[in-house]
Amino acid sequence: MSAQNRWVKQVEANPGHSQWYVERFRSLAREGADLAGEARFVDAMLPRRARVLDAGCGPGRVGAALAAAGHDVVGVDLDPVLIDAARQDHPGPQWLVGDLVELDLPAQGIVDGFDAIVCAGNVMAFLAPDTRREVLRRMRAHLRADGRITIGFGAGRGYEVAEFRTDAHAAGLAEDLLLATWDLRPHRDDSDFLVAVLRPV
Repeated sequence: MSAQNRWVKQVEANPGHSQWYVERFRSLAREGADLAGEARFVDAMLPRRARVLDAGCGPGRVGAALAAAGHDVVGVDLDPVLIDAARQDHPGPQWLVGDLVELDLPAQGIVDGFDAIVCAGNVMAFLAPDTRREVLRRMRAHLRADGRITIGFGAGRGYEVAEFRTDAHAAGLAEDLLLATWDLRPHRDDSDFLVAVLRPV
């Protein structure tokens, strides 16, 4: 794990934070909240039975929805509490503990590339700044030649959109689409959220 990762710092400061996060989404699910918006967005770009990597999957809500739609899903997160919850609540996908900075799924026997990678839930903003470009590079390395990466995160979290775009280009990724929300609203300079669809170049 990267000691500078903001999620790791949060858990070190509050050891109950991960379990609180798990219970928050379990409660929302019980209440019938719509937790599958990101998954619907990604699913719309894919053929049936596509291979999807949920990068920074947390307790599995996005990857589970994509698996329910018929896709072959692998989820990776550095927090073992969140991965344990994903395994309990959403059996089926392959949930793995791992740091995206060191992502190397072929070394774990997962050799096939992915048709899509989704990185939702502000994961990019939680990364240590000096690891963001490497994470993007490693995601690109796991993508099939015609695959796409979809990343969403909020503004005001220490990662400016212009910096993200520079990092993505440096990692060998081109922009297919920039949106302000998961429900397809166009991105503007004053948008408080970014959804970026990227492809390898």
